[in-house]
Amino acid sequence: MTGSIKLQARLQAGSNIAALKALIQHPMETGFTKDRKTGEVIPEDYITTVTIKLNGTVVATQEWGAGVSKNPYLALQLKGCKAGDKIELAWADLKGDSDSAAVTVA
Repeated sequence: MTGSIKLQARLQAGSNIAALKALIQHPMETGFTKDRKTGEVIPEDYITTVTIKLNGTVVATQEWGAGVSKNPYLALQLKGCKAGDKIELAWADLKGDSDSAAVTVA
């Protein structure tokens, strides 16, 4: 799933804290939903792991499950940042699909 992540990182004025915002396009199927046309159950397919790196160093790893909504939005603050730092977000799902995106802190 190439290009599934919209990522933004901005340094908060006068601080070393970057506000990171991410929108991930993913169906996040629970395995309990039925297809409206066929009536068949849609197989489960959701993001299981999200990893965030700051300048190549892992600073956060999250384990997700079926309870996360379709096209999840993630917002968090990272301490110890400065303008020009590189933040990377990567995800992997049950089917083995994955994607990543990087942004430079502005």
